[in-house]
Amino acid sequence: MASKKGVRLIITLECTECRTNLDKRSKGVSRYTTMKNRRNTTGRLELKKFCTHCNKHTIHKEIK
Repeated sequence: MASKKGVRLIITLECTECRTNLDKRSKGVSRYTTMKNRRNTTGRLELKKFCTHCNKHTIHKEIK
């Protein structure tokens, strides 16, 4: 028997400016992990979080 998948998923949020900006303070990409409800939020999640590499609040998008 196949096991049921839960409604809540663990997702990873990645900084959008760290990926595109080559002239930044330090090398690396800021990532956060969080959970989302699969039924309520079907699209990709975008949150404004603090990036330690950019040293400011930036938009973090959900990655696969």
